[in-house]
Amino acid sequence: MVWIWIAFIVFVLLMLALDLGVFHRKAHVVSVKEAIAWSAVWITLGLAFGVLVYLGYEHKWLGLGTLVDAVDGAINSGSTATEKYLTGYVVEKSLSIDNIFVIAMIFSFFSVPALYQHRVLFWGILGALLMRGVMIAVGAKLIAEFHWVLYFFAAFLILTALKMLFLKTEQSDPNQNMVVRLTRRLFPVTARFHGEHFIVRAGTPQASESELPGQVAAADEVVERARPGTILLTPLALALIMVETTDLIFAVDSLPAIFAITADPFLVFTSNVFAILGLRSLYFALAGMLEKFRYLKVALALVLLVVGVKMLLAEWLKLMLGRHFNLFLLAVVLAILASGVLISLIVDRRSKKSLSSPVGSNGGRLG
Repeated sequence: MVWIWIAFIVFVLLMLALDLGVFHRKAHVVSVKEAIAWSAVWITLGLAFGVLVYLGYEHKWLGLGTLVDAVDGAINSGSTATEKYLTGYVVEKSLSIDNIFVIAMIFSFFSVPALYQHRVLFWGILGALLMRGVMIAVGAKLIAEFHWVLYFFAAFLILTALKMLFLKTEQSDPNQNMVVRLTRRLFPVTARFHGEHFIVRAGTPQASESELPGQVAAADEVVERARPGTILLTPLALALIMVETTDLIFAVDSLPAIFAITADPFLVFTSNVFAILGLRSLYFALAGMLEKFRYLKVALALVLLVVGVKMLLAEWLKLMLGRHFNLFLLAVVLAILASGVLISLIVDRRSKKSLSSPVGSNGGRLG
């Protein structure tokens, strides 16, 4: 079974190498059209991988489908493995959308030029894959050894969903983030961007205003005080640190959600990887339209709530709906997400109409 892991990781590294080394070798502003095309590519790859999951588990390729899934105590066949993979992929993909809201806020706060945003997301997602791999290995081991951990995950998901639904979350100042403050304390940070570099040395020529689209370069007091040759972090590095920190926080929410569906490490890891790999293109496709989807956060909260309840009532649901009850879960999740998007678009359209209408609420003409 080790070989299937090696093959998948090599495939992921190859795709990342093609992404950064070929298609995005030169920094450029990613257009919405390009982002949508790449999103389609990643989603197609994610769904197509479900076919390989079916064949691998059905025919027991390289040891797949030979271990008991700790969540339901059954050995995954081709069909059940595919159901779990697709359900996990959709859940993780939908929860990653919430991450996009925060990433947009981070880029806005640090005034990261659109020219360099793809580079930050690339390295941020590479770090996220490494962190998720470690967390998945630990989580799968915990569930295999202590099945009651699932109920702890379920309670955590339900509490998180209720918090998202009923508590208003204010945007925090990234400068007050503990990790950012510690980074500033340990390393000098420049006030200017130095192209697409995360690290520079004091004495490096400053980036000109032409390299900072939409910005006016500020006085760089840090560089003036630093000795020549001193290693300095750029604002791009701070943005990367915040993106990594954000993903770590979101992983705490999303991983219990996938463990509600399956504890098979290969299914958990592959569904997470494909969901994360498409995050960059999805960000560039949706970043300019986030305000339109005002009810998407509510939909995501309901998804967490449904998954948490499913985890608590798994045995009862399995008796009621049969061994393929994950298909019902997948249908419910898709329905919730579609409803959130549809309602958001309807309300946004009505808001625009009411703002542009010259007629007042009493039927008289304004003015």
